[in-house]
Amino acid sequence: MLSQKTVIMDENAMRRAMARITYEILERNKGALDLCLIGILSRGAHLAHRIAAKINELEGVEVDVGILDITSYRDDEKYVSDSDKTKIDFDIKGKKVVLVDDVIYTGRSTRAAIDAIMERGRPSCVQLAVLVDRGHRELPIRPDYVGKNLPTSREEVVKVMVEEADGCDKVVIFG
Repeated sequence: MLSQKTVIMDENAMRRAMARITYEILERNKGALDLCLIGILSRGAHLAHRIAAKINELEGVEVDVGILDITSYRDDEKYVSDSDKTKIDFDIKGKKVVLVDDVIYTGRSTRAAIDAIMERGRPSCVQLAVLVDRGHRELPIRPDYVGKNLPTSREEVVKVMVEEADGCDKVVIFG
């Protein structure tokens, strides 16, 4: 059983990191025109909704937000879900898609998400926003927007907790 080692980000640090990611997304894309957010289940979906709310607050624009279930696209787990929880109710063709995830580690989840996105249409570009980058990539994938770079050992586990699912906002290392 893994025990909690340390809290890496508390509620305030997460809020600041999410605000910074939002500003960087808006700056790089010169606003919210043709922008959409797609959160990777489960916590990436909550983070995508937070970014969308911040964009609305800053720009007065409601961007489309989708939820992506990558279960059947993964290459490291042979699991086929008969209940795909993906909910993308808008056309991504020609859009600037920002994939949102809580943690990037090996890059395999991101690869699976890109495969799933491309099956649904051809966006003008795909960008990646993550709250935590813990390193140890197995694929040549790098996030465009990072809340916190967190060097870890492979034995450690990084857990992002969000109010919507866990009752609190924090990032914790277990080991």
